[in-house]
Amino acid sequence: MTFNEILSMLPTIEGLRGIEVLDSDKVIHQIPAVEGKLGSLRVYNALAEQFAEKLDRQSAEQGLIWFAEHTVDAKANPGKHPNIDLLLKVIAQNLQYRLRRLK
Repeated sequence: MTFNEILSMLPTIEGLRGIEVLDSDKVIHQIPAVEGKLGSLRVYNALAEQFAEKLDRQSAEQGLIWFAEHTVDAKANPGKHPNIDLLLKVIAQNLQYRLRRLK
């Protein structure tokens, strides 16, 4: 499946202003609800829903599946897809973060 096909099956992000990734109480990453970031926001929102707001190895692996063809591009071009790069980092370093949805 392609990224767009997967997106169509994920929960909507209506009313969501963004998502913050927290390390303890410190915001380390943000995805705002702006054009060009809405697909990533939708993936991270679905991860927050499915994995009880935890971003860890298991949820990051699911996120990479949902990003589909963009995951391949992110691996080939580090820095081009920061929201995917974060998932790769979580897996590589076995990190654990919390996702906070901003409504």
